[in-house]
Amino acid sequence: MSTEQYSCRSRRAFLYGLGSSIGAVALSSLLGCKSSPELVSEALRHSGDPLTAKPPMSLAKAKACIFLSMEGGPSHIDTFDPKPALEQYHLKKFERKGEKFSAMSSGRRYIVQSPFQSRKVGESGADMCDRFVHLVDVADDMCFYRGLQAESVNHPTAMYHINTGNKFGGEPALGSWVTYGLGTINENVPAFVVLPELAWPQGGSGNWSNGFLPAHYQGTPFRPIGAPVLNIDPPPGVSHYHQRESLDLLDQLNKDHFERNPHHEELEARMSSYELAFRMQAEVPDLIDIEGEPEHIRKMYGIGQEATDAFGRKCLMARKLIEQGVRFVQAYSGGWDSHDFLARAHGNLIQSIDKPITGLIKDLKQRGLLDETVIVWCGEFGRTPDNGFREGGVAYGRDHNPDAMAFWMAGGGVNAGHTIGATDELGEKAVEVVHPIGDLHVTLLKLLGLDDHNLTYFHSGRHKQLSQFGGKVITDLIA
Repeated sequence: MSTEQYSCRSRRAFLYGLGSSIGAVALSSLLGCKSSPELVSEALRHSGDPLTAKPPMSLAKAKACIFLSMEGGPSHIDTFDPKPALEQYHLKKFERKGEKFSAMSSGRRYIVQSPFQSRKVGESGADMCDRFVHLVDVADDMCFYRGLQAESVNHPTAMYHINTGNKFGGEPALGSWVTYGLGTINENVPAFVVLPELAWPQGGSGNWSNGFLPAHYQGTPFRPIGAPVLNIDPPPGVSHYHQRESLDLLDQLNKDHFERNPHHEELEARMSSYELAFRMQAEVPDLIDIEGEPEHIRKMYGIGQEATDAFGRKCLMARKLIEQGVRFVQAYSGGWDSHDFLARAHGNLIQSIDKPITGLIKDLKQRGLLDETVIVWCGEFGRTPDNGFREGGVAYGRDHNPDAMAFWMAGGGVNAGHTIGATDELGEKAVEVVHPIGDLHVTLLKLLGLDDHNLTYFHSGRHKQLSQFGGKVITDLIA
């Protein structure tokens, strides 16, 4: 470095560069010796390109995750956790104190039975609402869990909690932690992709924010209508060569500025995003081409049928993304907040996801990808066994319930063919194998070969982790 270069740099910039050099030497030393996989993985996690593929912290089958988010809170009682006892108390007054029931009277809340029938399916005998017609075929590939509990009854805070581990937002999303821990397999596509509804979930983009992690780890939303990625094709008359020249010039200008402002992480991430966008132009058009898929595959996902087309496209897109090396895909289905007209609302929503999810599991399985992909189906909380009552009984629904919620997992390393945990007789509260949401996060990281206690980032004076202050793996969910 010349004297002139030294003179134009601040003392802070000089020390920053010196520290980076020492870090590079330390990394070379670690990689050159017979270090443990954990040490090598940790060294890679703090070196060079933030999205460089990194080895897992422990052996794991799963390499990627598809998280199916049922925004609004689906009713466990009316999907995968039936409660026959509700029939004898149907439309009777519900009093939590003393758990007493009496005849109807105005101004009260009432127990309501499920408008659906439930039956045992698969060799495992899993409970499943009769509105699920297709999911029956893959029941034995799934592990159902009924012991989860949330902490919030409000949608925005509950959404932040299930997605980031913090009810108040501002923290890295689950997908951000996964990509921070594992990096990306394909540098030509985003590592963390979100497939939202037209109306984004409550809490907005904070649900897939990078939080205090570097900006490289934020989720990339694909549009649900029209072109998933805008401006993916260059303007008319602009060649690939011209774009490359422009990017090279911009890159040099940005690097000059970054040398003078080495702590400007957003600038570094922006520089990387320009390069990623350039590479995406070659790979993404084929990746997002749903219509180019064989007819029998599109039919498997319910694409082309009014009820299932929207979510079917998301599920097929998720498979294509995972197939191309994306680490974490989150697909949203909204409208599950059924305070009234439960039969109609949940009935239509179940129909909209039933065939697409079944197609996703079957498609991954036939391609040999299910064993290395963990699928999660989950809302932000469960529903109560009671709610307000309207004359005639046709409009009843269910309220928010943080004390009892169910979810299921399938794929890489999951204890398929089992139902774990239980709620009480009415489905009001989890009573067996009870765990908080933080433990779900820790378990999912474990399935992906990541250790929540070691997957940390230093911020605000301490090493932070997804579970906030530590959690426990739900071992019953792992094969």
